[in-house]
Amino acid sequence: MAFKAITEALFPKGNNDDVIDTEDESYDNDVEMTTSKTGAKMILVEPRAYSESQQIADHLKRRNSVVVNLKRVTNDQARRIIDFLSGTLYAIGGELQRLGYGIYLCTPKNVNVEGRISDEESEKKAKSKIEDEMDF
Repeated sequence: MAFKAITEALFPKGNNDDVIDTEDESYDNDVEMTTSKTGAKMILVEPRAYSESQQIADHLKRRNSVVVNLKRVTNDQARRIIDFLSGTLYAIGGELQRLGYGIYLCTPKNVNVEGRISDEESEKKAKSKIEDEMDF
């Protein structure tokens, strides 16, 4: 009771901007970027565990695009996250595009992505295969 009275005296109800509620505090590593006209968001996420997959799916269900960086999880967890997100994207009619090693772009149905990012490794393999076939 005394703690509540002190808290209310120090932080009046009209000015709660600086109050941090530690009981409900959780680690959140999402970064949001909002477009000015449509209100659609681009969410950048670095999950640290498979359990964060549902949070990413929730962003997609709200029709936000999500860039997922899987470099902080193990290969097995990354595979499980991609499988989960693939199912989510299938259900909402979205798309998954690989941007680089361990980085994926997940877009809902309302977002059109133009162009592709080429993969250097696959280009090198294709070039070496063509050179082998031509055999000058």
